[in-house]
Amino acid sequence: MQPLSSRQVYLDWLRIFAIIGVLLFHAARPFNVDNPWHINNATSSPLLTEFSFWLSRFRMHLLFFISGTVTWFMLQNRSAGQFTLLRLRRLFIPLLVGMLLIVPPQVYLERLNQGFKGNYLDFYPSIFQLKVYPQGNTSWHHLWFICYLVVYDIILAPLFSYIISPKAAGFRNKLAWLAQGKRIYLIMVPSTIWFAATILGHPDTNDLVHDYCFFPYWMTFLLGGFLCMLQPALMDSLQRNRRLSLLAAFSLLVLINYFRWNNIEPDYVHPNWTTYLYLARQPLHSWCWVLALVGYGKQYLNKKLPIQDYLNQAIYPFYILHQTVIVIIAFYAVKTTDTIGMKYIFIVICSLGASMIFYHLLIRPYPVMRFLFGMKPQTKKVAKETLLPEIAAVA
Repeated sequence: MQPLSSRQVYLDWLRIFAIIGVLLFHAARPFNVDNPWHINNATSSPLLTEFSFWLSRFRMHLLFFISGTVTWFMLQNRSAGQFTLLRLRRLFIPLLVGMLLIVPPQVYLERLNQGFKGNYLDFYPSIFQLKVYPQGNTSWHHLWFICYLVVYDIILAPLFSYIISPKAAGFRNKLAWLAQGKRIYLIMVPSTIWFAATILGHPDTNDLVHDYCFFPYWMTFLLGGFLCMLQPALMDSLQRNRRLSLLAAFSLLVLINYFRWNNIEPDYVHPNWTTYLYLARQPLHSWCWVLALVGYGKQYLNKKLPIQDYLNQAIYPFYILHQTVIVIIAFYAVKTTDTIGMKYIFIVICSLGASMIFYHLLIRPYPVMRFLFGMKPQTKKVAKETLLPEIAAVA
């Protein structure tokens, strides 16, 4: 078994790459075909639409899986109560800050495109009317991910705390059965059955209270990540089976796109077994990408670079900021006469740069801002040890 610190490195890299994927996905949304967003270009791009579709198959699934692994690490030296309080501080407070300060500019710019004539000060009080978006202006937009995480952690904290305790040693040992051969793929079964059985009547809402299909669905990925850390043999199995996972992910991608591009769909009005088999393609596809990425990450990304400490700290505030920055830049970029490709590249580069500058200059140095954005306090010792490599990484 590898040391704990070594085992964590590839997960950090995967989280960083997943957030970059989220940035690329949201930057492409103004150009998607038949899928309106907060800001939309006059013309759309089928290629960027396909790119977005591919990213949407696994980006959030991977983030929930990695969040499950993070939960395992955080519970090693904490009780369920301590863990819950920590997650409230790291997740709930940034969620409130985001809803009050970060998300409203997105809604405001969307309302301007819809005909609103006032300035931002005229608009801002409307978020306190507590009318939920899109009918109203109160929203968490992309921060739904944080909301779901804090709810999952509160609900599951007692269970997680128990199964890492000595009392559950037998359960942990039995989990090793899943690591034998190809049994690791059984981890996909619960979410696949749930998704196929419920998605027709309950499409995703990201509003928590009415998300009957996706709220349990996302939880299965978090549970999967936690269980794979709980029993290291499961992670070893993902590493061994990485090629099969990638082959399955790619094959399903080809099959799904064949159906999409040829308008082949089952009967949704009177569903039968072929309908549910067709619906199962999505969770199976997503799981295969997640398992492949984790397996390849464990094989090839288990090396720490000097910049990683800086990026690990930046990634959470970056996620909170990035979509608002994208919407602001896209609001003006889509009005230009440049090509869609140039607009997309401009939005990606400027959003990445602006978000990192905002983090580096206005969040990272200040204890209050670090607290509001869910970061750990920066001790003098850490600051002294990491200052030079971090400055070099940003310069």
